[in-house]
Amino acid sequence: MSRIPARFAALTSQGRKGLVTFITAGDPDMATFQKILMGLPTAGADIIEIGMPFSDPMADGPSIQLSSQRALKHNIALPNIFEGISAFRKVDTSTPIVLMGYYNPIYRYGAAKFSKDAAAAGADGVIIVDLPPEEADELLPHLNDNGLNFIFLTAPTSSDQRLPKIISKASGFIYHVAVMGVTGTKSADANLVHADVARLRRHTSLPIAVGFGIKTAAQVKAIAAHADAAVVGSAIVDVIAEGAKKYPGQADTIAAEVHRFVKDLAVGVR
Repeated sequence: MSRIPARFAALTSQGRKGLVTFITAGDPDMATFQKILMGLPTAGADIIEIGMPFSDPMADGPSIQLSSQRALKHNIALPNIFEGISAFRKVDTSTPIVLMGYYNPIYRYGAAKFSKDAAAAGADGVIIVDLPPEEADELLPHLNDNGLNFIFLTAPTSSDQRLPKIISKASGFIYHVAVMGVTGTKSADANLVHADVARLRRHTSLPIAVGFGIKTAAQVKAIAAHADAAVVGSAIVDVIAEGAKKYPGQADTIAAEVHRFVKDLAVGVR
C-alpha cells in the first residue's frame, strides 16, 4: 500500500481525521523551508502538500502568490524541490508528500522525467490545479508508471454530471475546494461543506480532504466533522511570511513559529 492510502487507513484505525498542511518550496529560502518541512510531522501534519513555485498561480490568493515570489527570488526549481524531499525521506519514510502547483513547470521539465524524479525523491502524489481530467492523459500514464497518485480538485459548482469524469481519473484522495474564489480570501462554511461532502461520497469511496478558507483549529475541527481531512495553506504561509519579517535569516526561529501554529491546528483533529 502506498503512503497516502496507508495514512488514511491509519487515521481510520485511530478514529480521527487528518490534518493536511501546505507550504511553498523554498519559502522564504531553501534552508528555512527545509527546517519547516522536517518538523511538520512532529507538529501534527498527517499529509504535507508542497507548493511548486510558479510565476502565475491563478488559483491562489495573495498569501500563496507572495510565497511563490519569495521562493522564485532564490531561483527555486523542481530539482531543488526533489532534493528537499529526498532529505526529508532520510528521516521520515511514512508521511505522505503531495506536490501541488501548475502544469507549466512540469511541461517544461518533461512529464515522464518529472514523474520519475518525483517518485525517486519520495513524493507520493500531485495536485495540478490547471490540468483538468480531459487533458490529464498527458501526465497520468507517467504518474501511474511511477506509483504516484493524481489528486483532483472538486468545487461546490462541480455538477453530478461532471463529478464522474473527475473521479474516474483520481486516486489517493479528492481535494474539495470549500469556497469559490482563490485561496486564503474567505472562510469555509462547515454546513455547506457537509452537503458537498455528502454529495461527493455518492460518487466515490476515495477519502475527501477539504481546503481553502480553513485558518484555525476550530475551523479544522468543524470541517473534519464531515471530511476525512482538513487542509490549511494560506494561514501557515502567513506565519512563515511574518516570521521571515520578524526574524530574517533565523531559520530555526521561523520554523519553530510555524510548528507551534501547526501544533495548535492539529488540536482540531485530535
